[in-house]
Amino acid sequence: MSVLRPAVHRSAGVARCLPHLVFLVAAGGTLVRLVELNHELCWRIAPPTAAMAVLYAAGLARWDRLGRARTLLLGVLLSLWTSTVLSLTGALASGYAWLAVPFAVLTMRMPTRAERAVTLGVITALLPVLLVRAYGGFDLEVLAPPLAAVWATVLLYRDQQRLTRELSDTRGELARQQREAGRLAERARIARDLHDTLAQEIAGSRMLLQAADRDWERRPEAARRQVQVVTEALGEHLAQTRGIIQDLSPPVLARDGLESALRDLCARTDATAGTPRVTFRTEHASCPLPTERAVALLRVTQGLLANACEHARADEVQVVLVYGRQGAAAVEVRDDGTGFDPSAVQAGEKDRGFGLGAARERLVALGGSLTVDSAPGRGTRVRASLREAAGAQQARVAVGAR
Repeated sequence: MSVLRPAVHRSAGVARCLPHLVFLVAAGGTLVRLVELNHELCWRIAPPTAAMAVLYAAGLARWDRLGRARTLLLGVLLSLWTSTVLSLTGALASGYAWLAVPFAVLTMRMPTRAERAVTLGVITALLPVLLVRAYGGFDLEVLAPPLAAVWATVLLYRDQQRLTRELSDTRGELARQQREAGRLAERARIARDLHDTLAQEIAGSRMLLQAADRDWERRPEAARRQVQVVTEALGEHLAQTRGIIQDLSPPVLARDGLESALRDLCARTDATAGTPRVTFRTEHASCPLPTERAVALLRVTQGLLANACEHARADEVQVVLVYGRQGAAAVEVRDDGTGFDPSAVQAGEKDRGFGLGAARERLVALGGSLTVDSAPGRGTRVRASLREAAGAQQARVAVGAR
């Protein structure tokens, strides 16, 4: 798609600028020539030319709102154009004949194929008739250039429309794939949460209940202690389940933004028994993030924080939100735990938990990246980054260019 997009933009730019330039040169140039010749026709064709210019500009500005009035607009323009060319002779008529090019572009913007075909047929038929009358005979050298320009412009405009449709379809497919990748990553995160917490702990509770059943007659006190342990564990399971449900639809993110959601996540994790101390801070001035990008960073941080708490054997974990330019942000998760060899993970060996690959894919889909800095015995620093949003970057470049 990176190859297709510049081609579409170049083609679209030519298709947009060409008719305006032709209109200006053909109409304005002929009027200037008449003024230089001090020709009496100048005052006869100036009013219809001005009317054509006003209608042409108004039609371009409000084309999508005209509805069925577009047919009427084109009919009036073609009538004014025909009457004007009939008033001229020779090279002067030839100059105005080039107005068929912008009118053909307007025709290509008509909604139905029948309207486009009929109007293009009228323009193609009018051109030879008007020029033969202006020159008093058939001259291929006079007729060929404007006719060729009309149909070359039509083909260029049609090609641009086709490329635009292809680009739109490609973007739609990429968006669908990104949404699907996000859903798969979310499923993987939920599966990891369920596997690393509820599944293992419920299995342990089941073993305790089985042991209590065996000891119920012979060792009733031991059996009651085992049941009590299971009862306390079920309370923790319920809290973890509620936390997973809350993570699926974080209201804090929608209401207060990414910073509040991350602060809440770190506070909840820090308050959980058996986890290392978790702290949170921000760097640089805060800026609003698009919802899709904020959700991605929150989900990735959840996975990284879970990895650090469950597998790093750390005493302290730091979560740092780093703001950048418009739409750019990064989250770093740092721990002082045992560390690991990142190359072993990249080579396909056992991941610390379940999520670096899924997190990296999720960020790459949004134009971001995931970097891991770790080594056995010296802790881990993982940075999830999202670059400046493409739209904001293009707008900033345009402002700088102006």
